[in-house]
Amino acid sequence: MTSALVYDRGLTRADYIVLKNLENDISQRRDVHSDAKVDSDWDHVSSESQTEPQQGSETDSAAKDIALLKSMRNPADAHFEPTIFVSIDDLPSRLPKLVNKLLLQPFISWARKTARYETDVVFIVHLILYFTTSVPSAILLFRNFNLLHGILHAIMQVYYVGTYTLMMHQHIHQRGILAKKYGTFDKLFPYITDPLMGHTWNSYYYHHVKHHHVEGNGPDDLSSTVRYQRDDIFHFLHYVGRFFCLIWLDLPMYFARKGRWGVAMRAAGCEFGTYLFYYTMATFVNKKATIFVYIIPFLLLRLGLMAGNWGQHAFVDPDEPDSDYRSSITLVDVASNRFCFNDGYHTSHHLNPRRHWRDHPIHFLEQRKTYGKEAAILFHNIDFLMITYRLMVKDYDTLAKCMVPLGAQADLTMEGRVEFLKRLTRKFSEEDIRKKFKKQA
Repeated sequence: MTSALVYDRGLTRADYIVLKNLENDISQRRDVHSDAKVDSDWDHVSSESQTEPQQGSETDSAAKDIALLKSMRNPADAHFEPTIFVSIDDLPSRLPKLVNKLLLQPFISWARKTARYETDVVFIVHLILYFTTSVPSAILLFRNFNLLHGILHAIMQVYYVGTYTLMMHQHIHQRGILAKKYGTFDKLFPYITDPLMGHTWNSYYYHHVKHHHVEGNGPDDLSSTVRYQRDDIFHFLHYVGRFFCLIWLDLPMYFARKGRWGVAMRAAGCEFGTYLFYYTMATFVNKKATIFVYIIPFLLLRLGLMAGNWGQHAFVDPDEPDSDYRSSITLVDVASNRFCFNDGYHTSHHLNPRRHWRDHPIHFLEQRKTYGKEAAILFHNIDFLMITYRLMVKDYDTLAKCMVPLGAQADLTMEGRVEFLKRLTRKFSEEDIRKKFKKQA
């Protein structure tokens, strides 16, 4: 049994293609198993699916869709489309021909040469945006603080931070977003913009790349969810509170325990260096401006990062918790993929952290049968923060309706989906961790 899929008008072209192919897969499975009954027991559904014959080759429509997405990603192809704005897919066709020819196309040509990857014109657009709004606004606040300006500035930064953070997500995994000849600016600009968005210097790199992707939500991951009941608000508050209060100590100590003393010192130095910068700006420049320009974004970002990570890793398979397919999820939604550079394809990212963001939908389409076989989880029409919220209020009915079944999951009833999802949010005991994780805590 499946609920009707919701095709939000804001979906990217790639997400729309992904959803249509998944809907076709579900329909084909129904046709092949027309005599089968829906079931509420995942163990029964899963075991029966193991005896099914392997699915055949890719359908013609899916193969054409994959080829189309690849051509749109390839600068050498006639169908190549760089991403210019996050909010619009086909900007050139929407503009007057003269404006497109005289203004937009020359800018795109320059930006393609300036960006690390020719697809990423949007990163150049956003760098210009931040350096013409966030930076001068902050300077003005420090020169002449005004409460209304401070509030509006903080609101602007909250609006920017999701897209900025996922742009920097690309930066830390690809070691930059600009062409090599702009390497010096590429390395230096985050020291200006990161604190404006709530990031301490280099902390995202050390925690996310050097730590989280090494541990993969396992027991040694400081942001791991496995020791928590993932639909319990008190467990969530403990999770967020520990990160807020102790990450400055926990992260350097983690690297020290692993014998990586140099990384430990650099991580601690960057964190404390940022705190010292905050103190200096508040004490010797402008205390009120420091609160609105740096402290408020810092506090809100850390809450958002932990709430988002909880949603990304809330559903962990009790039998194979160290599988990337079964410890992370995929989202097809507007907030994650249109405005945050395909962040919804979180499983794809864990499978290959250096995969370019435009390649995630292509990878998923090519490997979606493997995702189904591995019992991976995919939701649509909901983002990571709302998943966390739905779990806090134990609204599994909404989560089940947002779930897009992969493979044998299509044979589950709605009640079966609810029980299946509840099974994946249970806390792991220390004994469970010792038995189930190949990498011991």
